[in-house]
Amino acid sequence: MSATAQDLPRDADADGVERFRAASWRGYERLLELRGDQGGVRIACLDGEIELMSPSRPHETLKSLIGSLVETFCQVRGIEYAALGSWTLKQAALGCGVEPDASYVFGTESAFDPSSMPVPHLAIEVMWTSGSLDKLEIYRRLGVPEVWVWRDGRLEAHCLLGEQFSIAPRSAVLPGLVVAELASVLDAPWTSQAVRAYRAMLLA
Repeated sequence: MSATAQDLPRDADADGVERFRAASWRGYERLLELRGDQGGVRIACLDGEIELMSPSRPHETLKSLIGSLVETFCQVRGIEYAALGSWTLKQAALGCGVEPDASYVFGTESAFDPSSMPVPHLAIEVMWTSGSLDKLEIYRRLGVPEVWVWRDGRLEAHCLLGEQFSIAPRSAVLPGLVVAELASVLDAPWTSQAVRAYRAMLLA
């Protein structure tokens, strides 16, 4: 079932968030090593400040729903894609690292190799609980071309233009995708219903 701002209590279903200041880069990498591939906790770093976030069920539901709709768009439009989940993106020289809720690379040819991409074309962030790091700044430094942010019932596409992000009504990395159309089905009670409704919209 999909999570909506109206249906789910924020206090009971808040993300678990902890932050540490003045941490070294080595400390950040050590946390990544200790966490390993077990997942569950997403770790971000910006200029020595580290955030540990344990996503709640509503958070995970929303990110999965948005990802399912991205994949539906690609399937309908014949766009090759690779879903890369919470791919750890980090650069010591830039002093930042992040693990998106979901990430994708896209291609149009059968020879497309997603492993050759240094960063994803699209990252998805669900801001279910306030107080997080400025993750858009992290993505900007890393050069991720597009980041979708869900916050307080609103989905926005931030497209990197030059050195800054700008909110756009349409995706830059998925030509033809209108963000408001995709967002219009996020309140469906089931993921399957949202996917069917969005697919019908795209085929109309």
